[in-house]
Amino acid sequence: MSGRIVAVANQKGGVGKTTTAISLGAALAALERRVLLVDCDPQGNATRGLGGRAGEHHLYHALTGEVPLAGLLHPSGFPHLDLVPSDRDLVGVEVEFVGLDGWEGRLAALLAPVRDRYDTILLDCPPSLGHLTVLALAAADGVLVPLQCEYFALEGVSDLLATVRRVRGGINPRLEIEGIVLTMYDERTNLSRDVQAEVRRHFPGQVFETVVPRNVRLAEAPSHGQPILQYDIKSRGAEAYLALAREQLRRRG
Repeated sequence: MSGRIVAVANQKGGVGKTTTAISLGAALAALERRVLLVDCDPQGNATRGLGGRAGEHHLYHALTGEVPLAGLLHPSGFPHLDLVPSDRDLVGVEVEFVGLDGWEGRLAALLAPVRDRYDTILLDCPPSLGHLTVLALAAADGVLVPLQCEYFALEGVSDLLATVRRVRGGINPRLEIEGIVLTMYDERTNLSRDVQAEVRRHFPGQVFETVVPRNVRLAEAPSHGQPILQYDIKSRGAEAYLALAREQLRRRG
């Protein structure tokens, strides 16, 4: 059975998007699912957060047809979790693909030959709604939206969901909302509790029950090039992402 492709997307930066992509990927891998994380962000944070380097070839060279994606599947060092790295060259896609026929389907076409090797393929999108995010949405079965429990949390989400609807109405009819995951939750503050209530009210049935807390160890892990389950499996952050992985698997049935 082909793996499910999930785009982790929010055009607002600083919401825990890459942390969620890395940590959820590692949590699913810890549950013995085969996972591929594709770094679709020119900043390359997911690549570095897994201790990787772009090397001579990375996602940009696959998208431009220079190398097959299968040649870019690198073990992350965490069992069952592979990585397709990214680098700042990837920003060239935003310019080079303008006006090209069928550019939206390039990532989907690249993933097709490797899809049956994995149970889940996670696409870490850049914090924008440009070509790279559209490429990811066109390839994905679902969209996972990390949302921080802070003021202006809902800012921009309507734009993302409008983009999802446009993609679903055109190039990718199978695209659906995988769910919204609340991040950076601080149970001590009224603000976090109020934001959680507001988001659940706005998006009934679409918000994961699991909430990711604000956690120092979770923030430290990327600087060590390790997912939180490797850096500190006993931390609240690791526990939250394991719970999120289990909830996601239950939702899929």
